[in-house]
Amino acid sequence: MGGVTAERDPGLQPERTRLAWRRTTLSYAVAAVLAVRNVLHGGVTAVSIVVGALCCALWLGFLWVAHHRIRALATSVRPVALGPRHATAAVLCLVATAVCAAALVV
Repeated sequence: MGGVTAERDPGLQPERTRLAWRRTTLSYAVAAVLAVRNVLHGGVTAVSIVVGALCCALWLGFLWVAHHRIRALATSVRPVALGPRHATAAVLCLVATAVCAAALVV
């Protein structure tokens, strides 16, 4: 359309990404609480206690990665991309939690 170009607001994308990390962390917290609830109400065994504690530890690991990313998005105008080490840690926490959930259900 002629020479008219829309100016892109650089603050919107990091804000959306920061909010997505917060939502994901909150959802993960709910999953960890439900895992602990399942341990307490589903018959307490040594294995279920270990799996429930592992779910909580994995949530704390994911929380650390998310907090690191949220802080990086908030402190710079043009944030750097998520590093492979942090991305791998986040994915491994999520996959390990899914395995723990399957172990609690079975």
